[in-house]
Amino acid sequence: MPVHDWTKTDAATFHAFHTAWITHLSEALNRGLLPTGYYALPEQHAGSRIADVLALHSPETELAEGTDNQGGLIVADAPPKTQRRLMASTLRSLQRTLAVRHVSGHQIVALMEIVSPANKDRRSHVEEFVNKAEAALLQSVHVMVADLLPPGKYDPSGMHGAIWDCFDDEAYVLPSNQPLTLASYTADSQPIAYVEHLAVGNEMIDMPLFLSSNRYINVPMGMTYQAAFQGLPSFVRDRLDQSK
Repeated sequence: MPVHDWTKTDAATFHAFHTAWITHLSEALNRGLLPTGYYALPEQHAGSRIADVLALHSPETELAEGTDNQGGLIVADAPPKTQRRLMASTLRSLQRTLAVRHVSGHQIVALMEIVSPANKDRRSHVEEFVNKAEAALLQSVHVMVADLLPPGKYDPSGMHGAIWDCFDDEAYVLPSNQPLTLASYTADSQPIAYVEHLAVGNEMIDMPLFLSSNRYINVPMGMTYQAAFQGLPSFVRDRLDQSK
C-alpha cells in the first residue's frame, strides 16, 4: 500500500492509526514470524510524548539456526538489502550506562518505534526519543524506527538523522525527494543502520528487525500498515487517499 501524507490529518487520528499498526505488527510477529522462545508485546508508557513500543522479549533460550520448528524464519546468510547501509564512525556514546529493562524480567532483544507528531513537536521531545533509541542500542537492544512524518524544526534530517548523529561525526543528508524514513539498527559496539527512504505515494517497504547482530527477521510493514489503515473511519481514509 502507498504511504499516505499524515500531515493531512490530526494527531488523534494518527494516534489511532499508530496504535492499530503496533497491534497488527505484534500479531504478525507472534503468528509464526518469530522463532521459538521469542514473542512480541506492545509496551505502554505514561504520557503522550513517547511512542508505543513493540518489545521483543526472550526467555533464557538461544536463537536457533535457520528455520525453527514453529515456522519462524531467521535470515543470516546475507545482510539486508536496503538503500543505505551506514556504519557508525565513533564510539563516543559508549560511555553512557542507562539500562533498558522490562518488568517481567525477560530480556528485551529489540524495539520497534513508530514516530508520532508528539515526538517532533519540540526539541525536548526529539531529544527524549533519540536518547531512548541510543540507550537501547548501547544496552545491546536492536532498534527499528518508522518515521512517516516529514522533518521538522527540531529534526531537520528526520528522526533517523537525529539518532545517527549520536554515532557518526558527519551530518546525515536526507534525500529531499524522499523525506520519510525506515531505519533498522544493529546494537553492535559500532552500530550499523539499514535505511530506506520513502515519499508520500511510495509503496511501504518491509524491513529487517535484528534479533542478534547478524540474524534478523523480515517484518511485514506493508501488510500491517494496510490493515491498520483499513481500520480507520471511511471519511478519514478517503481524505488521506486523496492526498497521496
